[in-house]
Amino acid sequence: MKKPLLDFWQIWNMTIGFLGIQFGFALQNANVSRIFETLGASIDDIPILWIAAPVTGLIIQPIVGHMSDHTWNKLGRRRPYFLWGAIFSTLALFIMPNSGVLWIAACMLWILDASINISMEPMRALVGDMLPNSQRTTGFALQSFFIGTGAIIASALPWILTNMFKVENTAPAGMIPLSVQLSFYLGAIVFFLAVLWTILKTKEYTPAELEACSEEKYIKEKKGILQIWHDFIKMPKTMIQLAFVQFFSWFGLFCMWIYSTSAVTTHIYHATDHTSAIYNDGANWVGICFAFYNGFAAIIACFLPFLSKLIKRKLVHTLCLILGGMGLISIYFISNPLYLIFSMLGIGIAWASILSIPYAILAGSLPGNKMGLYMGIFNFFIVIPQIVAAGILGPVTKIFFNGNAIYTIILGGLSMIIAGLTVIQVKDKNE
Repeated sequence: MKKPLLDFWQIWNMTIGFLGIQFGFALQNANVSRIFETLGASIDDIPILWIAAPVTGLIIQPIVGHMSDHTWNKLGRRRPYFLWGAIFSTLALFIMPNSGVLWIAACMLWILDASINISMEPMRALVGDMLPNSQRTTGFALQSFFIGTGAIIASALPWILTNMFKVENTAPAGMIPLSVQLSFYLGAIVFFLAVLWTILKTKEYTPAELEACSEEKYIKEKKGILQIWHDFIKMPKTMIQLAFVQFFSWFGLFCMWIYSTSAVTTHIYHATDHTSAIYNDGANWVGICFAFYNGFAAIIACFLPFLSKLIKRKLVHTLCLILGGMGLISIYFISNPLYLIFSMLGIGIAWASILSIPYAILAGSLPGNKMGLYMGIFNFFIVIPQIVAAGILGPVTKIFFNGNAIYTIILGGLSMIIAGLTVIQVKDKNE
């Protein structure tokens, strides 16, 4: 028995939760470095403060994935995790912009990222559960569309509130501007409502139905760390090959997320004071740039299923990553902030592909009864480069780049180009 093809609106309802999840991630990525600097963190401290995100993902995602593989209750298999992740993420988004001291903001980042992870990987596994292989590229591409759409709005919220609604964008030393606070409150509401929509509008297959559609038997296994370790060391070959691609892709992204605010405000705006109007204007423009690259990603995601049928998925991913690397490197040569939009085009193309094609390739190589676990383990190859980045980028930027963050952005671009070249060695089982 084969899984039936789902219509567009069924796939839409299944993936719209990522709109909310990306509101949380985009607000985090565009504003956390700004919050840390506002609360007194130096540029050398920021990478290690960011380590919360990858560490929580490394620990939580495989555990949550394994648990969701073996869960079935009134809400279903994956949906209970969507709900609890959304509840705690919403609370963290309300609390973070009210942090009065640096250590509270750092703790809120840990809680926020852990909660997002609880929702995110089961939601990726849901696409693998519900869709036949022929529709998985479409499913993951639609996820990319919602990720891009959510990030456009969330990244731009401080700028929108400041320039369209005249909300105050500056604050006394050690205080987070009202524009940032209100952005987090709005993001919390959207996060919860979007995830709730997916929970209410999607009906999961029962374990018996999934087994009937799969070549693998849904045998009962031990629900513990030993089983996770056993499956980790026996991961599919395609997953191992994709690990190298993911490492260099996400190392490049982490360079951008950590250092874009510092690089743009110093290299292009020439700001020296973190409480000045010019610094906050530059930080707001970074949010707009993030909105642009996510907007480009949302548009490109619509074309990825067609391009993947026209040429090999691997070649599409290679080209996208190289364009992303060139986009990051181009920031060095820009003096007018408006021209950063052209850099964001390359980054957005890469982002659309990173969020869909590796998962579409991976899902075709995974046993159906371990989709959640392996999606969680696959996250290792996203968070390990982030942990490496958090550990080395501070000293590298200080010692080798004399504290100039723009060179760290260039390093991220080179890493993304290397990622594109490593796609060549990946075997796409369902190509």
